[in-house]
Amino acid sequence: FQWSSPPEAIERFKSQEIWFPPPQFYEFCRLCNFPSLGELQEFGSARALEGCERWMPVMLSAADGFIQLLPGDELYPEDPDYTGERKIIMSTDKKVDDLMKEGGIFHRIVIKNINNLAVYVNIQPKYKHINPLIINCDNSDYNSKL
Repeated sequence: FQWSSPPEAIERFKSQEIWFPPPQFYEFCRLCNFPSLGELQEFGSARALEGCERWMPVMLSAADGFIQLLPGDELYPEDPDYTGERKIIMSTDKKVDDLMKEGGIFHRIVIKNINNLAVYVNIQPKYKHINPLIINCDNSDYNSKL
């Protein structure tokens, strides 16, 4: 076990010293908005009664990687498979870069490989939540990034 601040953990992830799955990468990027535990606690207390939203990432398989679609993304399905019973598989022959250049409303995690993740969000979060800071493990630059 090792204690790390969110920015330190992301740097260690980028240098391939450690690995964590995409949902945790997303949350570390959100935690980077708070320089101290006190500020995180203030934020949590201030929005505690606002409510929350059930999330289920939907995986889109592309020709050269994957995109985890999150609620609000233009490609997120209207009726996601929350239980896995329907075994819906979303795929395309397009490359990730092409999908990113064609898109406009993003709430997604782009996965080029196990150590190459990027979070893209340009939607307004619900319930007074806060979007993740855009931290990119590759060097792509899409205009729709915050």
